[in-house]
Amino acid sequence: MPQLSRRAFASALPLGLIGGSLLGGDLIGGALAPALAATQDTAQTPVSVTPLAQIRIGRFTVTALTDGYADMPYDYFPGRAAAEVEQAAIAQFTARPSGVRFLFNQYLVDDGERRILIDAGPAGSIGQTGELPQALSALGLQRDQIDAVIVTHMHQDHMGGLIVGGKNNYPKAELYIDRRDVTHWTDPAKRSGAPDYLQTSFQMAGEVVRLYPKLQAIDGEREIVRGVSIVDLTGHTPGHIGVRVEDGGQSLIMVSDMIFPVVHPGATDVFFLFEQDPAAAKAMRDRFFPRAASEGALIAATHMPFPGLGRVVADRGQMRWQVADWALQN
Repeated sequence: MPQLSRRAFASALPLGLIGGSLLGGDLIGGALAPALAATQDTAQTPVSVTPLAQIRIGRFTVTALTDGYADMPYDYFPGRAAAEVEQAAIAQFTARPSGVRFLFNQYLVDDGERRILIDAGPAGSIGQTGELPQALSALGLQRDQIDAVIVTHMHQDHMGGLIVGGKNNYPKAELYIDRRDVTHWTDPAKRSGAPDYLQTSFQMAGEVVRLYPKLQAIDGEREIVRGVSIVDLTGHTPGHIGVRVEDGGQSLIMVSDMIFPVVHPGATDVFFLFEQDPAAAKAMRDRFFPRAASEGALIAATHMPFPGLGRVVADRGQMRWQVADWALQN
């Protein structure tokens, strides 16, 4: 099991004085009054927090970041009626009026020599997003300090940050995307026959190819650097991939959109609206979930509650998600 540690959160909570009579009327009405009023005003202002969570995998530091969130309507899950998905969310205490909350988690892998970012987030193209640059800044990093970006697939919520503002936002990074996804998402015939909700992904894919001359269209499973390798998880898209980080007998696998909140891993026959090949996606989950459970694999998942770290466990014949106890473990 990896040695887990806590990353201090970048926030300072304001302290307010409540029930001023404890200090006595003269003191409150005197020199402390302006300071107290200012403190109470500050307490009414929301505090902006950049969540960061770090774990160690051998020589690697893996930092969970997030670009933000969006709520997905309950009818976005083919295979179950919207009312059933909502009831499942209520049972798990995660229901929201507008649907199932999806986080957009990204992961920074750093071995002291190279910084590899897994996915780039939707960057404002969906929901309340666009926070990844701020999260990197909290680590003291700018986007031009990233050496490589691995895009798990070419849906807009995984590549939007690459091209936000119409420019190459990771100018020094090598870019890795599975060739099958590059081929699919840049095919004019595929685009013309696609539904409206996928058109943004097709448009972004063309921009990514145009703006990133260092793009490497990769074929199948391979090692990017020692200890960071590509895992084939095709189904969600034609070239959907995961990333395994492994060193010193420890490992983490980032599975991207293999797992969605509320519906997975309990039911592999529930899909998401954007899924390209539901039959292939189900077959992959049918293979992957039992194996992950038997191995006790530590998993990182894009859309699970931050930091998206957990395990698939078998519980009385049912698969369920077990949140990883990552904090205060050293």
